[in-house]
Amino acid sequence: MLNTLETSSGVAVGRQGLRLLISGRDAGVLARLKALSEQLPGLQVSTRQVSNGHTDPLYGLEQMPDMLLLHVSHLWREELGALQQHPSQQRPPLLVCGPQDDRDCMRLAMQVGARDFLPEPLLEQELLAAIGRVALEARDVPAPGGQLIAIMNAKGGSGATMLACNLAHSLSAHGRRTLLLDLDLQFGSVAHCLDVQPNHSHMEVLQRIDELDGVALHGFCSHFSPTLDVLGGRAGELCLTQDVQLEQLEALLRLARTSYDWVVVDLPRQIDHLTGITLEQADHVYVVLQQSLSHLKDAVRLVRIMREDLGIGGERLQLVVNRYDKSAPVSLKDIAEALHCGEPLRLPNDYAVINESQNTGVPLGLHAPRAALTQGIRQIAQDLLGNEAAAPGLLKRTFGRLFRG
Repeated sequence: MLNTLETSSGVAVGRQGLRLLISGRDAGVLARLKALSEQLPGLQVSTRQVSNGHTDPLYGLEQMPDMLLLHVSHLWREELGALQQHPSQQRPPLLVCGPQDDRDCMRLAMQVGARDFLPEPLLEQELLAAIGRVALEARDVPAPGGQLIAIMNAKGGSGATMLACNLAHSLSAHGRRTLLLDLDLQFGSVAHCLDVQPNHSHMEVLQRIDELDGVALHGFCSHFSPTLDVLGGRAGELCLTQDVQLEQLEALLRLARTSYDWVVVDLPRQIDHLTGITLEQADHVYVVLQQSLSHLKDAVRLVRIMREDLGIGGERLQLVVNRYDKSAPVSLKDIAEALHCGEPLRLPNDYAVINESQNTGVPLGLHAPRAALTQGIRQIAQDLLGNEAAAPGLLKRTFGRLFRG
């Protein structure tokens, strides 16, 4: 039997608000999630306890909710699998709450199209922020579209690929279509970091770019989740920059920008015709470095080239200090003075977490959602999106603005 108990949010609004359905097998958990969710004004919250052999949270519904929060049980394979049987266009935006240490569950949730996976024990702030992000999507609040992000190391091994993979995943978790493009033609590792097996390569796409439209480009990509596509090289494939014509890459970037909301490009540490045109066209350029004299010297040279030769400056160019250490001999002030810029962004040093994340092919947002490093990358994504819903105080004001009569 499917037990459905619907109760409106305690905050009155001038018009009907978004409908959130919370589904699961544990009545106590459903009551707690409902109480937390009802703190958001303008949200109509109902719960559905699934029992007696049923696993589909949408079974028999006459009207689909605007959002679904699914608390998975030990039957998570069946519960998520039942959702997967519904056509993707008929599934409401999904949030999943479940055990933190079950990576298979997290991975299947993303395959089903979950916008976020909320690990237990659940934190109130995380729940409200996640619902806020999905609510903005459900209300069709526009987000910046067709934005091109280029990421490059100042010195090899600084962490550009790590940032590219996890930033792309964080952007896609907001429900926006994101393409992660690996332009390190010879030694790209994006596919490995996200544990996807490419059936096609960027070289195939570049050679056939004049024949392709957005649907075909999507077909050539590997798919980490319904909102995150990956395009890179295949293992054992020798690719040389001279094999790619400038016009081919320009056409690919144009097509990607018209087909995706966000295009994140992991660039090799070199300046040539391919990286040059990508940097020139990028809306945002992130240069990643660490706190050592050799990193700083290479960053000075690279940033000078970007500013003087490629015309990249102002807010388009942003420095990111990875593995930040407050006690390092090269301080943030030293970096800012040497590079004539404001204070760089900083990502904390958490080598063990990122090492395990990359070895397992699970992005930080799923592997360690509460880690300081994950939060730092998530903040970069939120700055790009201009999404204020991550802050609980601003979140309520955002709901009030959306649902005012």
